[in-house]
Amino acid sequence: MAEPLAANSLRQRNSKPAKQGPPENRQEEGYGGEAGGLIQWKRHMEHVKAELLEQIQGQLSDILDKAISESIQSYSQRKKPGTDGLETAPRTQRLEDGKVYVERRSLLDELFEIDHIRTIYHMFVAVLCVFIISTVAVDFVDQGRLVLEFDLLVFAFGKFSVVVFAWLLMFIYTLAMPYKALCLWGARYHSASFPRVLTGCMGLLMTVCQSCVLGVYPIYVVLHYGLPPASRFIVILEQIRFLMKSYSFLRENMPEIMRAKPKPGEMVKLPQFSNYLYFLFCPTLIYREAYPRNAYIRWNYVAVNFAQILGCLFYGYFILVRLCIPVFTTMSHQPFSTRTLVLSLFHATLPGTFILLLTFFAFLHCWLNAFAEMLRFADRMFYKDWWNSTSFANYYRTWNVVVHDWLYYYTYRDFLWLSGRKFRTAATLSVFIISAVVHEYVFTLCFGFFYPVMFCLFAVIGVLFNFILNDKRKNPIWNIIMWTCLFIGQGIQVCLYCQEWYAQIHCPRKEGSFWELVTPRSWSCRMQV
Repeated sequence: MAEPLAANSLRQRNSKPAKQGPPENRQEEGYGGEAGGLIQWKRHMEHVKAELLEQIQGQLSDILDKAISESIQSYSQRKKPGTDGLETAPRTQRLEDGKVYVERRSLLDELFEIDHIRTIYHMFVAVLCVFIISTVAVDFVDQGRLVLEFDLLVFAFGKFSVVVFAWLLMFIYTLAMPYKALCLWGARYHSASFPRVLTGCMGLLMTVCQSCVLGVYPIYVVLHYGLPPASRFIVILEQIRFLMKSYSFLRENMPEIMRAKPKPGEMVKLPQFSNYLYFLFCPTLIYREAYPRNAYIRWNYVAVNFAQILGCLFYGYFILVRLCIPVFTTMSHQPFSTRTLVLSLFHATLPGTFILLLTFFAFLHCWLNAFAEMLRFADRMFYKDWWNSTSFANYYRTWNVVVHDWLYYYTYRDFLWLSGRKFRTAATLSVFIISAVVHEYVFTLCFGFFYPVMFCLFAVIGVLFNFILNDKRKNPIWNIIMWTCLFIGQGIQVCLYCQEWYAQIHCPRKEGSFWELVTPRSWSCRMQV
């Protein structure tokens, strides 16, 4: 395509004009014609370059995906298991068996190497600096001195020794009980006269133990000791993490043991304890006998990530102190009205958006990458480019890949397997319902009151958006719509939860009836003020 155009251009340059003017005019016309031709030629080549890149982009992506898949398969076949502990490949890990881990960096680490993206990061740091400067200025103006109390952080992370003790007990149980139960069951499964009875007894025992230690005990600690919000979040989120990890460990290993066919007198191969211990700490919720590992640890990278987590913690503190607490403290003394609700909702949109981005960056990027680096865990795809989503279906898949993988393989895919792959919509709805219930459980226990905002956002609005704003929406306008809905949703959460928090303070419960416990106080408290 480019050669005929180049030939035509050369012929146009070599062709002589019919009339020639004076030498001076001919020289000026030559310079002008040559400059114009070069500009047109440059524009044409840029257009050709754009077309070629657009055509080969899709093909190149498919070729690279195929090459990665083939390399994984050939590596798994070539590597013999059991020769080097954690460094070896799994027994049999095919692509169709489940998630395959490969060595890859987090997306933000790659994007931050681009100066333009790095500048956006610098802008957020600059906003933090503005918050710090404004706080210092206000302290000097109001009190004539610098006040560094951070009383909100001290309150939120109070009674931390109770949190540490509860975490240690849950960790020791999760480390010992599931592994020991699997080994006892696996060693006797193929020699038992009634293997199904043995499996049922083991399942019943594990259900009782899990319910007591990882179910009731964390709730008892949170309520009995009256832990503050941040401490409650640590206990409850770790409770859920241990439950998901222990389930994955049993779910991945029990089918392997049941399918095994050991020879008479031969013991079935059981997972190594060191592999299970590594799994409890590595940033993934799906058990594998081995994961891709880095050659060394970059301790400066670990330190930077922990420093960024600390910075995000103070960032959130300044957002609450400067943008949320003054507004909702004053608003809690005003009579309820539609105008007040609407104004507070849109006022909470900005801090809600900041909290969303800080939570993503601090936990899904910094926290998980810090532990991945210390454990040399090489697969860093904890999230994808959710910010480019043009549908909520894609956003839900890419926002938190770690949890999404667990829900996909152990809820969605298992539901399809049990139903004979007939009820895909029901499988999708089951994932949303489970996610909504767990989110509402976390927020109810951590804030100390029942206000089903998260449940409605996930189980109602989330389901509608998942089917309405689906993957067929590819136009960039849908990305704007997605972000707009995300901003409004964050504003709704911050607004309603802050209103309920202060309503619980100003209008404490008079009776312990069930309806008083499940009815939000903000609906009636403002009418009493």
